[in-house]
Amino acid sequence: MAPDTPRSGSMSPLIIRELGRREYLPVYHAMQNFNAQREANTADEIWLVEHPPVFTQGLNGKPQHLLDPGAIPVIPVDRGGQVTYHGPGQLTAYLLLDLKRLGLGVRGIVSIIETAIIQLLAEYGISAQHRPDAPGVYVAGAKIAALGLRIRRGCSYHGLSLNVDMDLTPFSLINPCGYPGLSVTQLRTLGVTDSLQQVADRLTPHLARQLGYNERQYLPAEALMIDGK
Repeated sequence: MAPDTPRSGSMSPLIIRELGRREYLPVYHAMQNFNAQREANTADEIWLVEHPPVFTQGLNGKPQHLLDPGAIPVIPVDRGGQVTYHGPGQLTAYLLLDLKRLGLGVRGIVSIIETAIIQLLAEYGISAQHRPDAPGVYVAGAKIAALGLRIRRGCSYHGLSLNVDMDLTPFSLINPCGYPGLSVTQLRTLGVTDSLQQVADRLTPHLARQLGYNERQYLPAEALMIDGK
């Protein structure tokens, strides 16, 4: 399947939940619980969220990539990859998908995510690329979106983070995704003034289309019982 060719035949609708701004750990645990409890007929979901400042360190994370985290918490997580930063002004989309049902492997879902982001940026007149040696999306060599996934029982969680309008300083406190000196950019720096919500509204159709979904259904976040609520 070519990277820019949408899939077809997937079940519908794709569930979208807008979580707002949430602490990282409760959402992380909710993703794990969702994956552990899902059944063969469980619908696929995308969770859109903004986190307070936090570094997350992947399963293969090396401590030398944490240069000077300071007061920002560092949370070990079960996705692949090294260390990355989440913070206000960054759009994070968690993809809770039955990859086996969708007929996708790791390479396929990574390609779909990258393609959706590249298509979104093209709408803003921004030329972006992926790198075969370093998953993510780049603009003129600077990383604008990071990817990190966990595949368990044929299903995915974690997902992508897209820098929209944020303080990029914390990225200088780490080697982003394990690459020393990697430049990082964001939509605001590239002249995009859309809000986080507006960017999310434009990204989700691209993700749904690439996954083969013709319909999206927005459901409340409260049903997830995050933070015990």
